[in-house]
Amino acid sequence: MSGNIFGTDGLRGEFGSDCINPEFFANLGHAVGSYLFKNAGVGEHPKVVIGRDTRASGEKLAEAFITGLNASGVHDVLNSGIMPTPAVVTAVLRNRADFGAIITASHNSAADNGIKFLSHEGRKLDIEVERQITKILSEGQRVSLDEGLSQQLATTAYAYLQSVVSLFAEGDFKGWKIVVDMANGAACKTAPTAFDHLGGDIIFLGDKPNGHNINDGCGSEHPQILAGRVLAEKAHIGIAFDGDGDRLVLCDEKGSVLDGDEALALLSLHALEQGKLRNKVVVATVMSNLGLDKALNKVGIRLQRVAVGDRNVVQKMMEENGSLGGESSGHIIFSDHFPTGDGLYAAFKVLEVMKETGRPLSQLRRVVQLQGQIQKNITVTRKIPFDEVPSLVTTVKELESEMKGEGRLLLRYSGTEPLLRLLVEGESQNKIQNWMDRLEKAVAKHLPCG
Repeated sequence: MSGNIFGTDGLRGEFGSDCINPEFFANLGHAVGSYLFKNAGVGEHPKVVIGRDTRASGEKLAEAFITGLNASGVHDVLNSGIMPTPAVVTAVLRNRADFGAIITASHNSAADNGIKFLSHEGRKLDIEVERQITKILSEGQRVSLDEGLSQQLATTAYAYLQSVVSLFAEGDFKGWKIVVDMANGAACKTAPTAFDHLGGDIIFLGDKPNGHNINDGCGSEHPQILAGRVLAEKAHIGIAFDGDGDRLVLCDEKGSVLDGDEALALLSLHALEQGKLRNKVVVATVMSNLGLDKALNKVGIRLQRVAVGDRNVVQKMMEENGSLGGESSGHIIFSDHFPTGDGLYAAFKVLEVMKETGRPLSQLRRVVQLQGQIQKNITVTRKIPFDEVPSLVTTVKELESEMKGEGRLLLRYSGTEPLLRLLVEGESQNKIQNWMDRLEKAVAKHLPCG
């Protein structure tokens, strides 16, 4: 084992696979503990906060990880149990912990699981820290799962919820109808209390987790369910979360699902109007639509693009001293609130815009005109660096030359799954379909697709 075993958002895969099993997680916990002691001051005893989503495999993996921490000498462990990622961030910050870990595979199916790490600042770990942990893991001690378990059970939802519901007075949304899909995930622990505070007619979906139904026909990965219910209920808005609650998907009152860039655009313009968009800068990723650039530039907002991953968004926000950033997938980051994405808080901020402007979501989303875009995921058996496939590079250059500024294309490997992600964008639907067809043929010819 060498380099970095972690992807753009932690470690993820099928439960029972080489890296997603109790034995591996015990060894990983020991490696994390060893890293913490190596970087702690003399006499210091590291403190770690653990949380997980609703997957049946989560408890076993959490216990194994804690066993590994204990075996390394870390005994100050706060186990939050099932809790969304942003609530675990709160626990890390309020408890002044040295490290945080969330056992989750986010929007993946229940058969998968994984782990995300947080620094003492509540941010995703730097790549260099991940590499150090990987190195320690490859050289480290193997842990027996029969060792004892030392932990404290911690309840962290209250402090987190206070930071969210404080945006509104109790009952501010009486007379509103809101549909909320919690994906049978970790948001089930926090979203009901938060939305009940609003005082409206709240219809909950995906609210019966059983360990095996997370993201199963519900949540952010299946927004058509949300859209149908919004229309049936004649609701003001629909909100869907992913498995660990750090991102959201929105649906307007007409049953139309918003792209994440539309949500980011309307939040950006409202923050600008309120004088709350620090340095008039917004950070997005290379996956965001070119329409977002045009909408923000039109009102004097600088859009800074980074590689995919909320860690990269946060890093750029820090460099620019910006207050708002996000990904088209629905991760939205308000740095004055949290250093990571928070689906519930983002939902409340959208509600705030609707409340203050008196405008429905179907009108607010019009601030941006998205260009035509086609995205496809292709399963690959190996992630061969593109510069080692000159024929594919040649095809890409030919397409980019043909676009002549009328569009763009992007190829990238997923950091968490065996997938190649393709994106083609432009003003003409016929042209982007043609470009995508040719790109797919080149990929199928030159890469090992499964």
